[in-house]
Amino acid sequence: MPLSSTEPLNDRVYVELVRSLYANITPALIMMLAFMLAFGIIWLESPGEDPLLIVLGTVSTLASLARFLVTLAYRNTALTAALGRRRARRLELVFAVPYIGFAALLGLYGAYVFWMPLTEAHTMIIALLVGYCAGVATGTGLRPNIAVPSMCLAIGPTILISAIRADPVHIGLAVITLAFLFAGSQTVLMRHDTTRAEIAKRLASVSLARRDTLTALPNRLALQEYYEENAATISPNGLIAVHYLDLDGFKPVNDTYGHGVGDALLTSVASRLRGAIRSGDIVARLGGDEFAVIQFGLQRADEADLLARRIGANIAQPFEIGDHSVSISTCIGTVVSTDRGQRLDLLLQEADEKLYARKRARGETAALRDIA
Repeated sequence: MPLSSTEPLNDRVYVELVRSLYANITPALIMMLAFMLAFGIIWLESPGEDPLLIVLGTVSTLASLARFLVTLAYRNTALTAALGRRRARRLELVFAVPYIGFAALLGLYGAYVFWMPLTEAHTMIIALLVGYCAGVATGTGLRPNIAVPSMCLAIGPTILISAIRADPVHIGLAVITLAFLFAGSQTVLMRHDTTRAEIAKRLASVSLARRDTLTALPNRLALQEYYEENAATISPNGLIAVHYLDLDGFKPVNDTYGHGVGDALLTSVASRLRGAIRSGDIVARLGGDEFAVIQFGLQRADEADLLARRIGANIAQPFEIGDHSVSISTCIGTVVSTDRGQRLDLLLQEADEKLYARKRARGETAALRDIA
C-alpha cells in the first residue's frame, strides 16, 4: 500500500493491523454454522421445552449472522480503500461491536448449557468454545483489544459454572480451561508485538524506496502504485484529476542564493502542497522542481480548477528561507478524466502538455505587453 508522506509510521502499522481483521471471513462462517448445529442438537436433546435455552440460542445465532454479514459488507473497503487512522478506527469499531457481542452471548449460552444436566451437551459446548477461542486467536490475534476480551467473554462463564459445581472433574476442567485461556491470551499478545514490529520494519523499508529523499514526498513509483490502488475504489461516477506543475523562478533562486537555499525552498513547497490537498489525494515530486497531484472521486470538473487555483495562491506567497524572502510562482497543467482504467503515464503526459501550453501562452502574452 502506498502511503501518505505525512502519515506517521505508527498510524500506518495500525491500519495494516485493522485490515487483518477482514482478511479471512471463512472462520466466522464456520463458527456460525457450527453454533447453529450445536444449538439444534442441544435443543432436540434437552428434556422438555426450555424457553431461556431457546432465547439464548436464537439471539446468539442472530448475533453470529450479524457478525458475518457486517464483516462481509465492509471487507472490500477495509482491504482495498486508502485508509487513515480515523477511518481504520471506525472499521475496527464496526468489526468489534458484533464480534464481542457474539462472544458475550456465546458465553452466556455455553454457561447455561453447562448448568444443565446434559453430559453430552457439555462435551459439545467445550468443543465449540475451544474452537471459537482458537479461531479468535488466529483471526483477530493481531488486535488483542478485541481477541482477549472475546475469548474471556466466551469461555469465562463456563469456567465459572464448572468451578461452582465443585466436583473433581468440573474443578479440573475449570483449571485446565483457565490455563489454556491464559496461555492463549499470552500467545495473542506476543504475536501482536512480533507482527507489529515486522510490519513496521516492512513499511519503513517500503517507504524509503518510494519516497523522495529531499522533500519526503512520495516519488514517481509511489504515485503510480497509489493511483493503481485507488482509481479502482472511487465511485463509478467519480472524476480523477491529475495536476502537473513546476516552479517559475526556481532556477534564479539557485543561481542567486545557492543550492542549499534551493533545496530548502523545494522542501517548503512540498509542505505547502501537502497542506493544500484533501485527505485521500496524493502529491508527489517527479524530479527537479516538478510535482504532481492526483485528486480522486471529484463530483465536478471545476473542483480540480479550484485546487489548482489554491495551489497557485499558496505557492505565490513569499517563502522565508533563512535570512532570505523568496518569491516564486507555479504553472499547472490539469487533466480531468472519467476513465478509471486510463494509464497514469498518459494522464501525466497530457497534463504536462497542458502545462507547457500554458507557459507558451504566458510567454506570448508577456511579449504582447512588451510590444504595447
